[in-house]
Amino acid sequence: MKKIFAVASAAVLGLSIAACDGPQEEAMEDQGEQMESNMDMQAEQMEEAGAPEAQVEAMEDQADTMEDTMEEQADTVGEEMDGNEM
Repeated sequence: MKKIFAVASAAVLGLSIAACDGPQEEAMEDQGEQMESNMDMQAEQMEEAGAPEAQVEAMEDQADTMEDTMEEQADTVGEEMDGNEM
């Protein structure tokens, strides 16, 4: 799980640096949703494999937090770009 979170964090950082305009803001949000979906599928597979419920819930919570973080960063980038347009 720590590896997945580290990868997600690196992706968030990379996207926040690369984002410059509206389409990139949207792409950040889309990627956050896709990453959340992937983590949710992993949590479901863990559950099916008999993982403890607390572990499955932790993975789901981590997925939600990661998506929220990426969305907030995308919104911040969008706001910054809106303020810089002339």
